[in-house]
Amino acid sequence: MLSEKLTNALNDQFNNELQAAHAYTAMAAYFSKKGYHGFANFYLIQSKEEHYHAMKFYHYLVTMDEKPVLQGLTEPKNHFNSALDVLENSLAQEKSVTSNIYALVTLAGELEEHATLSFLDWFIEEQMEEEKSFRDIIARVKAIEEGGEYFLKMDDEFAQRKLED
Repeated sequence: MLSEKLTNALNDQFNNELQAAHAYTAMAAYFSKKGYHGFANFYLIQSKEEHYHAMKFYHYLVTMDEKPVLQGLTEPKNHFNSALDVLENSLAQEKSVTSNIYALVTLAGELEEHATLSFLDWFIEEQMEEEKSFRDIIARVKAIEEGGEYFLKMDDEFAQRKLED
């Protein structure tokens, strides 16, 4: 069994991941409404990935003989000014998740909970990839006009994205 403090922190992160999935669905809706279905697909896949991450926490808690506890989701941001606004919000969200993962690692280290430290290693790598991905996309979008030829090529590129197992 895990300490109550660590169990609560893991449950909080389980719910943070569900909240991130919720936010990415709202971002997908922004792009769907604008007719950029590739970008919408990109964000729907992001949402599924965040749900997958949440379920990793769920299964870890169950494995450690703890109960996953669902909390209420808050309404995500639904109104954006531009594609760049959505992307910058995405990067900020990923940085927040990274901060949360680091806090979990610190707590697990203080408690000498080695199984949890091992479990969290995957998330550290994942967060490095997520932040880099959004920084790269932001750099690309900053160099072009929304709705322009290259933006539409990116939209086509993102339409091909699939959830990887």
